[in-house]
Amino acid sequence: MKAVVQDRYGGPEHLRLADIPVPQPKRAQIRVKVQACAVNLSDWEYLIGSPFYARLIGGLRRPGHAVLGSDIVGTVDALGSGVQEFSIGDRIIGDCVMVRGGFAEYACLPAADMTRVPNTLSDELAACLPQAGGIAVSGTEGLKEGMRLLINGAGGGSGTMALQLAKSSGVHVTAVDNGAKTDWLKSLGADEVIDYRTEDFASSGMQWDRILDMVATRGPTSIARSLTKDGVYSASGGEVKILLSLLIGGLRYRLQNKRIGMLLVPAGRELTERIMQMAAEGVLSPHIEDVLPLSSVPEALRRTGLGEVKGKLVIKPQL
Repeated sequence: MKAVVQDRYGGPEHLRLADIPVPQPKRAQIRVKVQACAVNLSDWEYLIGSPFYARLIGGLRRPGHAVLGSDIVGTVDALGSGVQEFSIGDRIIGDCVMVRGGFAEYACLPAADMTRVPNTLSDELAACLPQAGGIAVSGTEGLKEGMRLLINGAGGGSGTMALQLAKSSGVHVTAVDNGAKTDWLKSLGADEVIDYRTEDFASSGMQWDRILDMVATRGPTSIARSLTKDGVYSASGGEVKILLSLLIGGLRYRLQNKRIGMLLVPAGRELTERIMQMAAEGVLSPHIEDVLPLSSVPEALRRTGLGEVKGKLVIKPQL
């Protein structure tokens, strides 16, 4: 089968399109013919081996799994022993960030992580939902009309869905991303847009009730001055030393009724089913910039890592 293979940590130049054996499902696994797989920032992190937690999960010295791609939609074509809840031909989806394998024609995945895809959702749209949708839904929980929310990294997959959910709740949204996305983010409903290349939101003198940060780069002191009383800051990713400083250094701001910490996303089948239901009802609608073949994975990862993508890119191995 065709697959995009990673032999070591590094940039996209270390990826190659190769012919490898079709995997065989082990106990409690299913094999799927991959129909679509979204490109996520986590794929970029596993590619370059940074932040360090990517190596803790993916292999300290070299990648433990040769094929990236974790938000996988596919059709079941083989069952491992002990699997009873799925049948050959079922169209299923899962957030398979621990095993990956979606940038290939076939992948073997834990049955416990998978769930069926509603017929109303296309393969491409469904693939955008598990990781990015989970961050968006978890990061906007508890928003109330009239609140002020800042989304740092608003132009990516998670950010655009968080923006959509926030606006539907009557929230004033400040979107932070590169200037090339300014007009586009305004068209999606952002009330204000900050180009991070020319302005630091933490030095603007403005404050927000909630801050959702896709890639944390600032310490707790900078963040605290950007929060209102009772404000909440949540980081969904970033370098380990920054995240530790936020978790530890942020404790002292509890006395000011400001909460600074990590966004905890309860990933798994239950959350994926909830997000798909929201998408089926039209509450959540990911923006897909492009659908690409396997040969485009290196460039898709490069653009995702650099923050150039508007919304999501999706890989279809059968293109």
